[in-house]
Amino acid sequence: MEENMQILLNFFQEFMSLGATVLLPFIVAILGIIFKMDTKKAIKSGLLVGFGFQGLVLAVGLLINSINPVMEYYKSIGSGYSVLEIGFAPLGAASWTVPFAVFVIPAIFFINIILVRFRITKVLNIDIWNFMHFLVPGALAYALFGSAFVGFVVSLICGIGVLFFAEWLAPAWQEFFGLEGTTCTTLSFAAWVYPITFILNKIMDKIPGIKNLDVNVSKLGDKLGIFGDTTIIGVLVGVFLSLISKQSFSNTLTVAMGVGASMVLIPRMISVMMEGLTPLSNSASMYMRNKLGEGSELYIGMDIALGLGDPACITVTAIMIPVTILLSFLIPGMRFFPLGILGEVCYLAPMCVLTSKGNLFRSLVTMTIMMAITLVFMNMFIGEATQMLSVTGVAVTGEVTASHFGWNPGNLIVNIIYHLFAK
Repeated sequence: MEENMQILLNFFQEFMSLGATVLLPFIVAILGIIFKMDTKKAIKSGLLVGFGFQGLVLAVGLLINSINPVMEYYKSIGSGYSVLEIGFAPLGAASWTVPFAVFVIPAIFFINIILVRFRITKVLNIDIWNFMHFLVPGALAYALFGSAFVGFVVSLICGIGVLFFAEWLAPAWQEFFGLEGTTCTTLSFAAWVYPITFILNKIMDKIPGIKNLDVNVSKLGDKLGIFGDTTIIGVLVGVFLSLISKQSFSNTLTVAMGVGASMVLIPRMISVMMEGLTPLSNSASMYMRNKLGEGSELYIGMDIALGLGDPACITVTAIMIPVTILLSFLIPGMRFFPLGILGEVCYLAPMCVLTSKGNLFRSLVTMTIMMAITLVFMNMFIGEATQMLSVTGVAVTGEVTASHFGWNPGNLIVNIIYHLFAK
């Protein structure tokens, strides 16, 4: 029995290791056929989504690689910390090694279909590669409470709970980013960053002087002429980053061109994805109306990365890199240097920009507050993060932390419950 379980777990780990660019075409094509699309069109939609996502990954990678000299500069001033901050990739891999991981994916997906069928939710989450957002809190619960069942339940609650947050934000997501028929089901951002920044913007609506302050990329374009063009803004942002991190002339040119190129390429790749997703969304909505009556609709749950196409996202991402470093020195008692999270700042941007309606000033305010909260929690739960990784198949030396211990609501709730009732 144990051997069969290991074989099944290895299969799922291998399957998920293929990544979104391989999984997406299969998932979209199969869903298209289920929703009565022509087989040829379903396959084409799947391929376009896969190609678009591959391009999106490359474009985001270009952005991160382009600002790598900037991050290396900050790394050089971040010595002397005793705790290692790891990225989301090794953390996600670790979460897949817990014993209940093999059951979580099919359980969440099956329950999701039932909830859609009975009109309890309008969201169908196909963002399977980000199920790590559900597995990590489950793995943490397993480590802290010593129960695989508790870990499984926690993962399940996270996977189902995010559907309702995703449905809530869907209208704003579609209207602002123009991503018709989709919503975001990435837990950390849909169920944590969106609600908090939504509230922060409501508060700013009440503050004299701030409530009427609107710094918008499109409005800047009208006033600044060529210097307000998104392609030029990208280059200028790259130059700004280079100057404050004392880059050489050649590095400055590389960073500027990379940031500028990513600002052009990311929206183009998202448009390719939408070319494939739109027919699926239309077929799914028509299928739902036929099965459940008029007024029924379906939102396709997707990765937070789809929101990166707005120029404001890349602009505030670049500015937030030095701000994040500054926060790490201002927060008392910091035991780690936030290097890994610098490559993840871009994923914090879409929800902050969305709730701020593209207002750069508000986006930076909300991102700064969210990043400060994230760093505080990452620092607070170092012990729990280290304990979680100790029960997985990923070997670590010393103490560690990661972004998910600062902005994953599942982790935060598990940690709080543990401290209140079990520790």
